[in-house]
Amino acid sequence: MQHPHGKGPGHPGGHPLGHPGGHPAGHPHAQAAPGGMPPLRLIAWEVTRACNLACKHCRAEACLDPWPGEFDTAEAKALIDTFPETGSPIIIFTGGEPLLRPDIFDLVRHARSRDLRCVMAPNGTLVTAENAREIKASGIARCSISIDAPNAADHDAFRGVPGAFEGALRGIEHLKAAGVEFQINTTVTKHNMANFKEIFTLADKLGAAAWHIFLLVPTGRAAELGAEIITAKQYEEVLNWFYDFRKTTSMHLKATCAPHYYRIMRQRAKAEGVSVTPDTFGMDAMTRGCLGGTGFCFISAVGQVQPCGYLDLDCGNVRKTPFPEIWRSSPQFLQFRNKEEYKGKCGVCEYHRVCGGCRARAQTMSGDYMAPEPLCDYTPAKATEEGKGA
Repeated sequence: MQHPHGKGPGHPGGHPLGHPGGHPAGHPHAQAAPGGMPPLRLIAWEVTRACNLACKHCRAEACLDPWPGEFDTAEAKALIDTFPETGSPIIIFTGGEPLLRPDIFDLVRHARSRDLRCVMAPNGTLVTAENAREIKASGIARCSISIDAPNAADHDAFRGVPGAFEGALRGIEHLKAAGVEFQINTTVTKHNMANFKEIFTLADKLGAAAWHIFLLVPTGRAAELGAEIITAKQYEEVLNWFYDFRKTTSMHLKATCAPHYYRIMRQRAKAEGVSVTPDTFGMDAMTRGCLGGTGFCFISAVGQVQPCGYLDLDCGNVRKTPFPEIWRSSPQFLQFRNKEEYKGKCGVCEYHRVCGGCRARAQTMSGDYMAPEPLCDYTPAKATEEGKGA
């Protein structure tokens, strides 16, 4: 699926949905959570690891068969019942491919009965006229579909299955016919950087509510994509281009798994004499680059709670510890909430509050999830003064 945060085709994490971190969720006004814990804005829930695609960048290394030990319906509903104890989080039903789970709409309806906003990250190829109507009727507010190239040849090569591009476009048409809002997600690689305008043009032509770009995290199958990872300098160029391009369209654009965009946004706005407020930058003015462990978390198909889908860090398992307790007091989450725990330049950066660096890239590229963001080209003023540039 995809990802935001945790999809094969989409993002684990991805994040699908218009969220405070790039998800189809739209932007929640975080409600205070009981017990002194920070309010949880988004939960990316991998309801199955089964997937009909074989995406080159899949953090889950998903395959067609479900993962051993996935939740049954009763267990899944019991987990949903604990979510409101953490605030009023948006639930991202992700995978794998969530439509491969037979009870998916039963779970969505149960979450809606608990007054939780629900979004979904299917890859599009399994969306039919019939299940698109079910997506709408069950209460899904938005779907995210990944498009990583403006043509079938390149997209299908990345997704690992011939016909994936046409299948995604066909699925989008079914969603539109059913009245389901959708966004397009694109994973940034060296291969597709030159095609960004064409991908956006396609998203615009299709009628997408938003276009979210995801910066590749080299984990799962993506660990083999070293040659596709752009450099820190190229990331800086892409995010500056993105900042400028967002001014040319009314479509909502968001950079996800790219926490340093929130630094660049403020640097550029300051140079232009523009205040960063909700009036000028929408929800981007009110969120942080990396929300892992601070406003966002991922729950795997077997109940492991992680900061995000890309960072395979065991912060507790909901089968052993109540989910709200994990969110409140996981030692790893407490680390992410304490600036003093961040190492190198991330710990002294003046933009730490709005960025935080990607903890998953720090882990996969340097072996320490609290290390500096490996693909950030910025040297904080304090790091220069103290000789802590790295």
